[in-house]
Amino acid sequence: AYLPNLATSLNNLGILLSALGRREDTLKPSHEAVDIRRKLAASNPQAFLPDLALSLNNLGILLSALGRREDALKPSHEAVDIYRKLAESNSQAFLPNLAMSLNNLGAALSDLGRREEALSLSEEASDLYRNLAASNPQAFLPKLAMSLGSYGSILHAMELHEEAAQAFAEGLQHLAPFYRDLPQAHSRVGNGLVQGYLQACKKAGLEPDAALLSQFAELSQI
Repeated sequence: AYLPNLATSLNNLGILLSALGRREDTLKPSHEAVDIRRKLAASNPQAFLPDLALSLNNLGILLSALGRREDALKPSHEAVDIYRKLAESNSQAFLPNLAMSLNNLGAALSDLGRREEALSLSEEASDLYRNLAASNPQAFLPKLAMSLGSYGSILHAMELHEEAAQAFAEGLQHLAPFYRDLPQAHSRVGNGLVQGYLQACKKAGLEPDAALLSQFAELSQI
């Protein structure tokens, strides 16, 4: 009766400790949450596989943040595999989670220099968010913008600067109305996109779109 609640509390404790910068301390509760949810999912996969995928995703992010990128790959891969299976039977519920997990795994692979693999996953995540945004733009256009920022960063690291500039520009176009209405909520993603766009344009020898950047005047430096 109470193991699911214990796993949730352990997961929450890990998130709280991480937010306080005590990332090393988060490993024990995060690992324990994964272990409990794995046992629960073994006996009742329909009820507990989503929770297991969530804990695995969180563990992967945590390990990556600690610089343990190789260790982060296994839980991140497993989270993607679980969400992919869940999305096959219930796409409406789990495609957003799959897109998020693909982005996280792509970022981890990119940090390890495995950029071709990372690019494929990041592109898939962006395509999923694009499809989701077609039916629910209010919920998913900001997530698409964030995903395009990740995609652009990988392209930039691969020295595909013109393609990177296009990805950053698309992200800025999607984010612009949300940034205009709630700049504080979207400033972190907006700043990443603006800076990525300016750097990619410079490397590609392109003139940045002044009209596009004017919508992020507080963030751009032109």
